[in-house]
Amino acid sequence: MSNVGAALGAKLGATPLRYPGKVVTPDFQRARRPEHKEQRREAILAAARALATRDGVRAVNLGDIAAEVGVHKSALLRYFETREEIYLQLTAEYWADWAAQLRVALPAAEPTPAGVAAVITKTLTDRPLFCDLLAHAPLNLERHVSLETVRRFKVHSLERVDEIAEVLGQTLPGLGRDGGRKAVAAVNAFAAAFWQISHPGEVLAQLYTEMPEVGHTVLDFAGRVEELTAAVLTGLVRGGSPAA
Repeated sequence: MSNVGAALGAKLGATPLRYPGKVVTPDFQRARRPEHKEQRREAILAAARALATRDGVRAVNLGDIAAEVGVHKSALLRYFETREEIYLQLTAEYWADWAAQLRVALPAAEPTPAGVAAVITKTLTDRPLFCDLLAHAPLNLERHVSLETVRRFKVHSLERVDEIAEVLGQTLPGLGRDGGRKAVAAVNAFAAAFWQISHPGEVLAQLYTEMPEVGHTVLDFAGRVEELTAAVLTGLVRGGSPAA
């Protein structure tokens, strides 16, 4: 056994480390069966999710995730090619989760731009890490992975966009699927940008405390997303769509 492996075994001993919904054991690096490898991947994703929820996606590196799982970071590279692939996988999972929630929630919404915007905003504020990831996906997550990984992510996320666009078109008369796609694109941009602005880093937060006159840039995330989503939906419905 290597020094790293011996140190890991001594560190973990007979007691497994527990993370939200997961248990990491000394066998982490020795997974052979497909189901065991999948358990290792899920443990890594759970650790990355917990750290990013607490500290923000930007602040988490591969070493942090490895330490949270309880292994050397080289062990993580047996399951994911880069830190960015880990968070791209989480982004894909959130797209699926968000689409599933909207398929349930939108048909019950008031069939007006304001009613639909309220439901969309609620589902986003319920998923803060998703909002954070939406900004990082195009900025860096998609840029530091293999062609196959980014292809898989794009196909998956665009399928979810189409699902959401379809239910939007069915919920809001006159929007249509084409209008629904445009609405999803706009909401994606709103959530990605406004989440970052409304959650400043430590230095910016200190500046806003010392200079309240510049703190007006820290906007109300939910209020701004809902307001502009309603405006976009109103414009798309009034402007019509060939697909409608």
